[in-house]
Amino acid sequence: MGNHTPLYPNHLAAGGKIVDFAGWEMPLHYGSQLEEHHQVRRAAGMFDVSHMTVIDLSGARTQAFLQYLLANDVAKLKDSGKAIYSCMLLESGGVIDDLIVYYFDPETYRMVVNAATRDKDLAWITRHAAAFGVTVQERDDLAMIAVQGPQARDKVGQVIAAGLRDPIAALKPFFAEGSGDWLVARTGYTGEDGYEVMVPAAEAGGFWESLRQAGVAPCGLGARDTLRLEAGMNLYGTDMDESVSPLESGLGWTVAWEPTNRDFIGRQALAQQKTAGGLRRLVGLLLEDRGVLRNHLKVRLADGSAGEITSGGFSPSLGRAIALARVPATIGSECEVEVRGKWLRARVVKAPFVRGGQSCIDGLMVT
Repeated sequence: MGNHTPLYPNHLAAGGKIVDFAGWEMPLHYGSQLEEHHQVRRAAGMFDVSHMTVIDLSGARTQAFLQYLLANDVAKLKDSGKAIYSCMLLESGGVIDDLIVYYFDPETYRMVVNAATRDKDLAWITRHAAAFGVTVQERDDLAMIAVQGPQARDKVGQVIAAGLRDPIAALKPFFAEGSGDWLVARTGYTGEDGYEVMVPAAEAGGFWESLRQAGVAPCGLGARDTLRLEAGMNLYGTDMDESVSPLESGLGWTVAWEPTNRDFIGRQALAQQKTAGGLRRLVGLLLEDRGVLRNHLKVRLADGSAGEITSGGFSPSLGRAIALARVPATIGSECEVEVRGKWLRARVVKAPFVRGGQSCIDGLMVT
């Protein structure tokens, strides 16, 4: 039997199709992955993301520790509740994980990392925290619910505690507001507006049910993946891992090179990669022929060089096959993808494919 989040009984009661995900028994869908996808694009849906790992960091040298641990620079965070996205790297520049870190004060931060990487992340963080005297506390007493869609903020406002209602309504993107052990962040993974709500585990089921009664539809892992692919967001273990750096994962923007004297793990390797040149790119692909794009399909460029699809699938919003692919930087505006032994035409596009309910690709409309 796998691990269960505090919302497992709610998933069973709602008829969720349960599958294994990184050792967790999680809902793939509640009847229709397609309907759940459209529900988020058109109204509001919610996801149980309690399997992700929440880590609190504290101590006098916490800021200095995170400046060493992460490729992005937490010194950018000046306002309590502000968050940044970053990669955590090996000395080789490979990505151990991608994460969000929240700032509360120079001695207190919160980090949210992926579920599948929990053990190695905690081991890595704890190992390096010791030299800075930083306390690392996993918050497995918390659950997390992502509420996403154009109506998401209004729906959460209807059911959240009165004391949080006005503060979270005023939140800017990538800020969080809390009360006690509740923390509401205006972040997400779907390309839609909404919140990610950290809530005491004992209160998660009741909050989930309140959201459902307010008209927020439960959504499973299937819709979460098609939404994030349309939003052009990387998935750890698919679009990046320890064998590739953020510079070849479309995440160069998350590497803070300034100040030049900040020594973070992986910096030297990234600098050497930039100097050597020849880095691959992560691009979006839109299939022009009929077919389906899947992970690991071969990509052929006009000059004969090759790449690979890292994330592929069908876009319910665009009604087309889309993908993220790691390819040589020489790629032009078109390429070919090998699907079942045939080379099909694909257009190279800039991700995201869909954001805020609107198509980001010229000539296509959201259905």
